[in-house]
Amino acid sequence: MEAEKTLNAGGGAGGMLSLVGTPIGNLGDLSTRAAETFRRADAVCCEDTRVTGKLLAYLGISKPLVRCDDNVIERRAPELVERVLAGERIAFASDAGMPSVSDPGQVLVELACNEGAPVEVIPGPSACVTALVLSGIPSDQFFFEGFLPRKHGERVRRLQRLAPIPGALIFYESPHRVEASLKAIAEVFPQRTVALCRELTKLHEEVLRAPAPELHERVRERGELKGEMVIVVAAPTEAELERHEVALAAGTPAGVTADPDDLLRADIAEGLAAGEAANALAKRLSQKYSRKKRDVYNLALELQG
Repeated sequence: MEAEKTLNAGGGAGGMLSLVGTPIGNLGDLSTRAAETFRRADAVCCEDTRVTGKLLAYLGISKPLVRCDDNVIERRAPELVERVLAGERIAFASDAGMPSVSDPGQVLVELACNEGAPVEVIPGPSACVTALVLSGIPSDQFFFEGFLPRKHGERVRRLQRLAPIPGALIFYESPHRVEASLKAIAEVFPQRTVALCRELTKLHEEVLRAPAPELHERVRERGELKGEMVIVVAAPTEAELERHEVALAAGTPAGVTADPDDLLRADIAEGLAAGEAANALAKRLSQKYSRKKRDVYNLALELQG
């Protein structure tokens, strides 16, 4: 009896918008409650009817499918909320993972809440949390960003804005842009450890973990990788946070110091403290700051004493 109460929690006889977490790769991760929610639904909304159709076929379920991707969700959301208010049970599923997390389902959830329509969540797998735990990077505090901008300059500026956050950073990325994103991360966070998690829960699941510049180079040499990607960047060190506090006090944007030379010196000092050789620092930081390699090398020797 208790198990039945738990299964039907939040259900009732009236309408309901159910956000259903679906597997991110391994079908064995689909919960009994998720399958039951699909069975009871009057219609299933989804990003791609082909993807969700295959999932329902695996379960032996046939339901009307309503496409609700980024292109149509805003137009269809009002009608779907009206159906819930009229007593229908509408299930919403992403292509994979939890709906509404970097996903068009957020539009539908927000409207349902504003209109007073009942909403429930059927918990399931989440790529960002799975990657965070699998990365081995401390996860007591973290910030989920979603996808970075497509253009390099915009990526760098966004990463600089995120630099003062005192926790791990989590990004989604496609296999076609992951090398470019890792390049920007290496430029902005050269001393931080980064983990690239791909094919989560699948047969060829893989985690690549290294300092940002090293990881970027490894991925660049391997060529295009397959599968969906999650990037996890370690939290800033105390030295980084102190630099950002100084920048904030000086009235400069987050991630930028009042004087570029001061930032270069700070990066060199941090690299030396981490055991990085002066010639390696010169090669890396000369590109980052558009300075002559010899000038950076001489400054590193000066700071070494």
